[in-house]
Amino acid sequence: QVQLVESGGGLVQAGGSLRLSCAASGRTFSRYSMGWFRQAPGKEREFVASISKSGGSTYYADSVKGRFTISRDNAKNTVYLQMNSLKPEDTAVYFCAAGRTTTSNALGYADWGQGTQVTVSS
Repeated sequence: QVQLVESGGGLVQAGGSLRLSCAASGRTFSRYSMGWFRQAPGKEREFVASISKSGGSTYYADSVKGRFTISRDNAKNTVYLQMNSLKPEDTAVYFCAAGRTTTSNALGYADWGQGTQVTVSS
């Protein structure tokens, strides 16, 4: 089990950028694939991006491809989500999650952070 804490959310104007961080506890961070998901009010949680254990493979939802970048620093036990060209429809609570694979299915992730709010104004 790994404990996850997200940070970096906030209010930004459309077209702006934010960088989310997710710090993991423990010494086994590099054994986990990591994912970012988001949930807007009244909507289901949706996949945003995922990254393999080594960081060598990344995957993105079509809605964020070309605007968001997921990365990780295993020495710092941290995964990041750089979000550029933000749109009002990106407004949501963003969660990081740890799992065995880079699946886009939330059920594939056993450990979750508490989430961080991202609000994009038009």
